[in-house]
Amino acid sequence: MYPMPVTLLGTLVDGKPDFMVLGWITRVNANPPTVGCGVGRHHHSVRGIEENQTFSINFPSAEMVAKTDYCGLVSGKDADKAALFDVYFGELGTAPMISECPLSIECQLQITVENPTNNFYIGEIIASYTEEKYLTDRKLDIKKVNPLLLTMPDNRYWRVGDCAGDAWSIGKTLKTK
Repeated sequence: MYPMPVTLLGTLVDGKPDFMVLGWITRVNANPPTVGCGVGRHHHSVRGIEENQTFSINFPSAEMVAKTDYCGLVSGKDADKAALFDVYFGELGTAPMISECPLSIECQLQITVENPTNNFYIGEIIASYTEEKYLTDRKLDIKKVNPLLLTMPDNRYWRVGDCAGDAWSIGKTLKTK
């Protein structure tokens, strides 16, 4: 996929919050709302998902690039990555989230699909959290959120650019009667 969103997966491992960089995410279903994420089984975070059956997905802003990248360089087995952030919990109580992130969602695990090297976790979105400052007309504003994107194989972080048009609208100009 090109580009990928950069997120931080939040889990509680042995009672301690942990975060790992996660780019392999996708919407899976609309009602109930679910998301899926691919996580290598070698990651410390896998234990947290399997222990608690919950996880969070946190969307850092571009201003958080150094802290976000650090979370992809070290393992939660060896470093307290949660110490970098103001951590909070929502309804589930076992899916740590990051206050500094413009958007955080907490998920209840529904399905685990085991692949040769990764597990694909599908979780129902239980709640989402943001602040008024990231909204325009009661909707998330991508410019205000200023999310990170990742391109591979060049392994670079990017910011979002300008709007190219309105979805399910701009193409109407090409329709013929």
